[in-house]
Amino acid sequence: MLKTLGDNTRYAIYLELARSPRPLSTADIAESLGLHLNTVRPHLERMRDLGLLESRPDTSGAVGRPQKLYELASDAPGLGLEPPVYPMLASMLLQVAVDAGPDTDSVLDAGRRAGARLAHGPRTLGTCVEMTVTMLDELGFDPAAVTEGDCTTVAFGHCPFADLAEDQPQVVCALHKGMLEGFCDEVSESARDAGTSPAGVRSFSDLGARQPCRVELAESAAPAG
Repeated sequence: MLKTLGDNTRYAIYLELARSPRPLSTADIAESLGLHLNTVRPHLERMRDLGLLESRPDTSGAVGRPQKLYELASDAPGLGLEPPVYPMLASMLLQVAVDAGPDTDSVLDAGRRAGARLAHGPRTLGTCVEMTVTMLDELGFDPAAVTEGDCTTVAFGHCPFADLAEDQPQVVCALHKGMLEGFCDEVSESARDAGTSPAGVRSFSDLGARQPCRVELAESAAPAG
């Protein structure tokens, strides 16, 4: 393992994957590091064969042969990029929340407040839907969006909350839904002020409903100027 990561190119690729909140394709890594696809591909396969990486096909619905998405294996070293106490702390706090027995509205409100704060962070401007998809991508949800009319369906190809959500979906998925609602509400206020179309969460399907999890975002008409 140490010999494998001793190669400068492989280490750079591994570091890129360790930093990323979502799985990356060969093309993603090649573009980020300024390398050729044919240079990156054998390094990825070498690290996967050694158990450092895991891969899966990209099922986002792109035309052509599905490409592979790579991420660190669950037992691979994280290079200290994520303090190991954070996942443990999140798990303990989640259990405290479950034991306290909060009602669904309280959980949704906590998520909405977090989403509203996210809306005020540095972000590329666009429509409400575009900003929401960008936010989901930055958080590692690997979103795939399809728009029909005024409704955009966003499927989550990867869930950074997966471990916690599988244990306590009633809390974690409700937080995620609330976060989306709070984010959309906040960016929609800015959209109304600018005279562009606001958007809101029309429906949210979590682990208890279907796979992959998804959200439907609906645009509404902008107010007349």
